[in-house]
Amino acid sequence: MKGQMRSRMKTEIAYEDQDILVVRKPPGLATQTAKVGQQDVVSELKNYLHQSYIGVVHRLDQPVEGLLVFAKNKGAAAELTAQLQGQGEAGTLHKGYFAVLCGKPLENDGRFVDYLYKDEGNRAVIADDASVPTAKPALLSYCVLQVIDSPAELSLAEICLETGRFHQIRAQMAYHGYPLLGDVKYGDDRSRSLSQRLGVKNVALCACSLEFVHPVTRAKMSFRIEPQGQAFSYFDHRQF
Repeated sequence: MKGQMRSRMKTEIAYEDQDILVVRKPPGLATQTAKVGQQDVVSELKNYLHQSYIGVVHRLDQPVEGLLVFAKNKGAAAELTAQLQGQGEAGTLHKGYFAVLCGKPLENDGRFVDYLYKDEGNRAVIADDASVPTAKPALLSYCVLQVIDSPAELSLAEICLETGRFHQIRAQMAYHGYPLLGDVKYGDDRSRSLSQRLGVKNVALCACSLEFVHPVTRAKMSFRIEPQGQAFSYFDHRQF
């Protein structure tokens, strides 16, 4: 029965034991939604496991693909959440991303430190300084792996988050002049036009690596995937 349910799921299970699930979320599928009739990862996992509880540790935006870890019980959820909240060197839950940027950053390696808040329109906004009461520090570093000139000037970048803010990568890269291919929400006229011309409909962002300490066994867990989205097909697969 489980095998039949799994075959009908859009979510791919990469690892499972009695305490956790590590899955690959495809682009276009919400992590969790309150919208009636809309499919999401959490609902698929609840149906697959035949249980009502799934601990959501972190999320990915609906148009983004990549790795997620979920807890099967409250104890595991609390432990994984604690690891996530210790972002950066203090944390033991680390996430890595590949992104396709429109254009080429001036520096091949860089670090952005901004202040970010969520506005009433459910958008992440970069504040001019820390004076906005709801703005929180947003830090990330990036490394450009490959730049191509055809079908357009695009850059493949590896991105590491030091903080976990709402829409952080998409908002910060766009703010600094390098919007992600396929990102209608945060892109500019140039990137939107390019995305439409290339037929890229999902945000070119993939949560490609995930590391954490198992909440029960204390073993170090490490997972890595290659992005499958169309935007990544323009680049040398050996970069992944």
